[in-house]
Amino acid sequence: MLPPERGAGMRRREFITLLGGTTAMWPLSARAQQAGRPPTIGFLGAYTASAQSQWTAAFEQRLRELGWIWGRNLVIEYRWAEERAGYSAETIAEFIRLKVDVIVTHATANVIAAKNATSVIPIVMAAAADPVGDGLVTSLARPGGNVTGLSIQSPDLAGKRLELLREVIPTLRRLAVMAVVSGSGTRLEITEVRAAAQKLGLEIVTFEIRRPEDIVPAFETLKSSADALYGQTVPLLLGNRVKINTLALGARIPTIFGTRESVVAGGLMSYGPNFPDLFRRAADYVDKILRGAKPADIPVEQPTKFDLVINLTAAKALGLTVPQALLARADEVIE
Repeated sequence: MLPPERGAGMRRREFITLLGGTTAMWPLSARAQQAGRPPTIGFLGAYTASAQSQWTAAFEQRLRELGWIWGRNLVIEYRWAEERAGYSAETIAEFIRLKVDVIVTHATANVIAAKNATSVIPIVMAAAADPVGDGLVTSLARPGGNVTGLSIQSPDLAGKRLELLREVIPTLRRLAVMAVVSGSGTRLEITEVRAAAQKLGLEIVTFEIRRPEDIVPAFETLKSSADALYGQTVPLLLGNRVKINTLALGARIPTIFGTRESVVAGGLMSYGPNFPDLFRRAADYVDKILRGAKPADIPVEQPTKFDLVINLTAAKALGLTVPQALLARADEVIE
């Protein structure tokens, strides 16, 4: 039999160990409430509040459906990168100082900045091109760290976009690709564009853009060397979508993108994941984490909803006739 003092010490240590283990398993929401505040989400958008208004509306709506009301039992700290160099790292550092419970962001560079800054705070990526290739997660099925969420990688997207362009422009021969090669996902997309172009007998001309100042010089070259323009779904191009489409219409170059926002800004058409749906699903990840799930154990999912958006006003300005069969397949037609 243990001496009374030693037995009491053992029991105290066991109790402290048990308490510590229990605390580790408490939902983040419970721990935040214990600290006298509601759970806090640090949300870093890659663009501007207006550009992402539909995306954040879908995110907040789903949170409400799950019982999380901003201003009542939840705080959301919104920050907008607006393509500013170094802003992502600064914002993530601010989130860490604020002791947010979950970081929500999108675009590979922002997710990498968050992962590099913290291995403790859960990170939900609402959209990332190639999370495995960029080292954000170990695998889609078992992320294995503090990052999980949604991947927008889909191998056949580039081919479908080129096929859509060919339907509108049967004489398409030379395709310009405005590329921002910033990670595994963007490199993979360029490879897929080249492969799809080869199957369709198209010649590819690639213009790499590193900063907004590169856009105008690129158009000076491509306006005499391409029948259409393919734009990647990356912050730099989406943030400059008005400038790009203004220049493209001026040069009478049809465009295709991966987001609806680029078509609303004057592009001819887009085909890609439905981003409001992705951000809505990101709210499900936040809910699971706040209720105690570990990011390492929540599989990364891929898009399930894709949209084809066509801008008839742009088509008319370009002198193009969009086939009725294609218009019938469109999810949205802008007139």
